[in-house]
Amino acid sequence: MGDAVPSQPAAPAVTEAAFSSPPQPASSSEYITVLAHFHRAEIGRMAGWRDRIDRTSNWAITGVGAMLSLSLSTPNSHHGMLLFTMLLVLLFLVIEARRYRFFDVYRRRVRLIERDYFAPLLLGEEPSEPDWARRLGISLRTPVLQVSLRTAMSRRLRRNYIWIFTMVLLAWILKLATPRLQDDAAARNVVSSLREAVDGAALGFIPGWLVVALVCCFYVWIIAIAYLPTEAEPEDRHGNAHV
Repeated sequence: MGDAVPSQPAAPAVTEAAFSSPPQPASSSEYITVLAHFHRAEIGRMAGWRDRIDRTSNWAITGVGAMLSLSLSTPNSHHGMLLFTMLLVLLFLVIEARRYRFFDVYRRRVRLIERDYFAPLLLGEEPSEPDWARRLGISLRTPVLQVSLRTAMSRRLRRNYIWIFTMVLLAWILKLATPRLQDDAAARNVVSSLREAVDGAALGFIPGWLVVALVCCFYVWIIAIAYLPTEAEPEDRHGNAHV
């Protein structure tokens, strides 16, 4: 007869206890340790989304710089290139506003811990909102975007993008006023009237006055988004630090 095959040890029985929740902090020191690690983790997530926001701004600035250089340095380049640049900057603004909404979720959590736990701790005061821990737990259980897309666009416009749109608009006006800029150093082809500049704004079969009207409406809309009142936090109302 052959050698007997050794029996394999039986697998341990899987009990319901193996799937139980991890133990809750049993002392104040354990609670502080958990809170400190959570605070550090939220700062990391907030910094990651802030890096994404800055990256989009860098893309917008780089793209606008390239388009302005190409348009203003080439005498025969069409002014429509600058109109396309306006739409490109708008696309970057929408992307950045969406990223800002996610960044704001983690920023609020970090500010909640700092304002209602660390600040009273260091100042020797009671928390201004005793239920801050419950609010933090609700945010973790059901994360909700706290600012609208319009508010996010307004904040990013006021910080960066209003200046980018202004530079593109000035370049477009310069292109219409001097269609063949740098074509001849001795004699530059400059428009002699406003009507000539407006006529030069035509795009194919679209008349120049309609293009100018659309650009004016676009910039009125941008200014309205940037500066008309939106929902504000207490930290925003007095000009305190905010991104």
